[in-house]
Amino acid sequence: MLIFPLLYISAFLSALKDIFNKNPQGGFIFLIFGLSIYNTTLSILYQAGYRSFIFLFQPFKEIIILAMLGTMVWHLKERIRPHVIDYAVVAYLVYTGLYVLLPIGEFGFSARLLAFKSTSFFALIYCAGRLIDIRTLEIKKYFHFILVLAIAAAILVLYESVIDTHFQSLTGYSDYIYDFFGQEPEGNYGLTWTFERAESGLKRFASFFSDPLEHASAALLSISVIAGLFTQKNNLFNPSKLGMLAIMASLTSVMFSISRSSMASYFLVIYVYAFITDKKYILHGCHILIAAGFIYLGYVVADKGLYEYILSTLTLQDASGLGHVVAWLAGLEAMVSNPLGLGLGASGRVSGSLGTSIGGENQFIILGVQIGIIGVMLYIFIHLTTIIYAYKWFPHLEGKERMVALTVFLLKIGISLPLFTANLDSYSYITYINWFLTGVLVNMIMHKQPPGDDAPVRNYEP
Repeated sequence: MLIFPLLYISAFLSALKDIFNKNPQGGFIFLIFGLSIYNTTLSILYQAGYRSFIFLFQPFKEIIILAMLGTMVWHLKERIRPHVIDYAVVAYLVYTGLYVLLPIGEFGFSARLLAFKSTSFFALIYCAGRLIDIRTLEIKKYFHFILVLAIAAAILVLYESVIDTHFQSLTGYSDYIYDFFGQEPEGNYGLTWTFERAESGLKRFASFFSDPLEHASAALLSISVIAGLFTQKNNLFNPSKLGMLAIMASLTSVMFSISRSSMASYFLVIYVYAFITDKKYILHGCHILIAAGFIYLGYVVADKGLYEYILSTLTLQDASGLGHVVAWLAGLEAMVSNPLGLGLGASGRVSGSLGTSIGGENQFIILGVQIGIIGVMLYIFIHLTTIIYAYKWFPHLEGKERMVALTVFLLKIGISLPLFTANLDSYSYITYINWFLTGVLVNMIMHKQPPGDDAPVRNYEP
């Protein structure tokens, strides 16, 4: 079990070494191999009796981003031309920062600061990608690392299925969550309700991620990276053997995590990809996979009946769906009553640890309850604008720029639905890579775009 803490600290030290050697892109190593096993590492440390080490290991992710930023700012040699997304990110950061300084809400300064990190640290992750030297960025190498990680996750989840036991039942996950976040074990397996279908008790597996929802989100990242990595200039999709294994691994992960929003998003990503690259054979393949998915669902819910399962899902009459609706309504009511928000910490992890969280089960509502309608609209604007620009520039880019544009476009499309059903920014792996690549995309766009021109220009070099 201690292999996970060793991998975690090795990834951290390797990243720091690269950063201090004036190679800040090395921090990407930790974002991939460190953050994917973040919670598993901490729970194993707790179980092994190294509780004091947890406080040392927790801030590694923030240290890496700040070290990357510090190095890049120190060696910055040219003036940054701002993009509309830059303005929106800075505006969001400043706006939420006001909620830290002003005594809004029931929480003290330290709690507001902690909530601020949860809601706004993504802006600094974005800046890390925005300032990196894209001329030396080996994005293809890091994308291959993501595929290797996806295959490893699928192997572990298959092992979980064979032994019919959650990996988290062996890592001390429940004790760690209870001690640090005050959340008592729930459900039939002594973990949380997230690890099972509430209606049938069917196990949902998380592999080495924090929970099945992060596992499912990681599969969305994997399939987006696969599309970006193996789509050639003429839109020919030509995956390597590693790519084919990664496709099967991502499908395995999304199936065994049994997240309906992520499963729908997974096939949506494939559909959108087939549409923008004119891949009719992929569309036909999607039809086959959807049919296989229904057969699978028919198997896993055979005791209840496929018809009742689908009906309850679509009408939100199952326990999970009703839980979402109740949380959404509570959050929307709070937003209507307090359009400027109830203050940082009123929803999400800070209040959740005290059992007083309002809203939840929705990234937008969690933000809206805390920072009001203006803040959540800025967040939505950043998300939608990134999708628009990635789609706008994708046909006009080549090489690694094209890889990043297609990957970011599909990833943003893929996580759109899970954003409505989970606090997605609480999942370190998907959050850090999502926002880092968003910054890289805008960085690449501004290097291709002539000053004063907003139109994509093919093969432009500044």
